[in-house]
Amino acid sequence: MDIYQYLPECLFLAGLAQLVLAAGSLAIPKVLGWKLELAKVQPLIRQMFWTYAAYILVINICFGMLTIFGINELTDSSFLAKVVTGFIAVYWISRVLVQFFYFDRSGFPSGVLNRLAEVVLTVLFIVLSVIYSLTFYLNYI
Repeated sequence: MDIYQYLPECLFLAGLAQLVLAAGSLAIPKVLGWKLELAKVQPLIRQMFWTYAAYILVINICFGMLTIFGINELTDSSFLAKVVTGFIAVYWISRVLVQFFYFDRSGFPSGVLNRLAEVVLTVLFIVLSVIYSLTFYLNYI
């Protein structure tokens, strides 16, 4: 099996998945009760939190758009292709590591749907890590 053959399709799906993730993440503040929780903190902390959340949302949208519309450029083995795919790989690998080794899940909402959503998201983060890591590797060699 020649992995190069399926790489454009994998990248397209990765880009699409990041856009779907960004759209779906708009529900997270309600699911996790951010409004109530953030009412307890100082205004500056609340503003910084929302700013960071917005930055993450925009980054995920940009990664998705960049991937969908720049598949050829992300796979041409150029210096920029290596740097961008390497950066996106590190971004998603970091997200997986945060999921498993940093987040305190004791306050996570209970229920089958919430648990299923967590599993789906974790699998998505791992898949994105693998796709971009593989793309980086293939650009590198």
